[in-house]
Amino acid sequence: MTSNADVYFVDGVRTPFGRAGEKGMYWQTRADDLVVKAMTGLLERNPDVPKDRIDDVAIAATTQQGDQGLTLGRTTALLAGLPQSVPGFAIDRMCAGAMTAVTTVGGGIAFGAYDVALAGGVEHMGRHPLGIGADPNPRFLAEKLVSADALDMGKTAERIHDRFPHLTKERADRFGMLSQHKVAAAYENGKLQPDLIPVATRSESGWGLATQDEGMRPETTMEGLAGLRTPFRPHGRVTAGTSSPLTDGATVSLLAGADAVKEFGLTPKMRMVSFGFAGVDPEIMGLGPVPSTEKALRKAGLSIDDIGLFELNEAFAIQVLSFLDHFGIADDDPRVNPWGGAIAVGHPLAASGVRLMIQLAAQFAEHPEVRYGVTAMCVGLGQGGTVIWENPSWNGRRK
Repeated sequence: MTSNADVYFVDGVRTPFGRAGEKGMYWQTRADDLVVKAMTGLLERNPDVPKDRIDDVAIAATTQQGDQGLTLGRTTALLAGLPQSVPGFAIDRMCAGAMTAVTTVGGGIAFGAYDVALAGGVEHMGRHPLGIGADPNPRFLAEKLVSADALDMGKTAERIHDRFPHLTKERADRFGMLSQHKVAAAYENGKLQPDLIPVATRSESGWGLATQDEGMRPETTMEGLAGLRTPFRPHGRVTAGTSSPLTDGATVSLLAGADAVKEFGLTPKMRMVSFGFAGVDPEIMGLGPVPSTEKALRKAGLSIDDIGLFELNEAFAIQVLSFLDHFGIADDDPRVNPWGGAIAVGHPLAASGVRLMIQLAAQFAEHPEVRYGVTAMCVGLGQGGTVIWENPSWNGRRK
């Protein structure tokens, strides 16, 4: 067995993200069909990869039941027309599902067991709300291992505000507003559309075509945000304007080793440098990306100053602010989420990790002066995940 060592992110796509619930555009669309749509779109974009040479398909979902159950990697591969010889599996690390799918198959590529693999995730939060049908072990509460509301993500966000009073509601509101404005500008400038796979939708009014994210609020102002109620706590600081909305959507990426890149004449968009996952108290799960990023930097032999672009998942504004504060980065640093984030486009839990990678890859192409970038996110039940990537377009010069 030979080792490929180098692991490349060749390409990634996603469906437009829809609002969860009966009024959302995907209410009558199956979760597995969202994955299939993204997967067929990705394969059509990469015709030089022989389908029978795909070694594995890893698809994540947080709530693995119904149309999100039954070993998603295998079922969606069959539905997408991959040969029966291509295996697949499902994965769950809550919000970091797709990220873990990428690092898992990436490890397989580095080890030499895989040449090419698909990795992604889906969450249909309209059909499968977080935690539905779960049966947490009674010991968690009886032995006070975890707070009763540790799965209430909004309350965990309020606790970060408690811990860092200088990270004020006003700062969080401003971050939320800027996310909306940045996403609107990215759409206006055609930055996000190239990696979106349109999805046919059905509703009472007939058939439609989803071509862009549904939850955006470009008209957001500081005044409007200041007046929103705080649903997680009376007189709290976390509002709908500083939280990612409940979302439906899917993402799929294509990863390959150095040998396969050469054999099939592929042009990779990123090279995986290192990754790290870490645990924190579930009650403050939003702090997870801090230790996971420190771990990934340590494994890579890099420092935070080496990172030229950050794609941080905006589960909540306060979660990103606590990360930036820890590393001494300004709230509005242009390296951070230049095209906005989950507060505006949504966060379909297990799908979001690959969305971060898709956006970082597109920014790498525009910024040859940037060598390293980070994708990082907090994870329910007290974890963080980080992947560090190298820009193949790097020209050896800093700005």
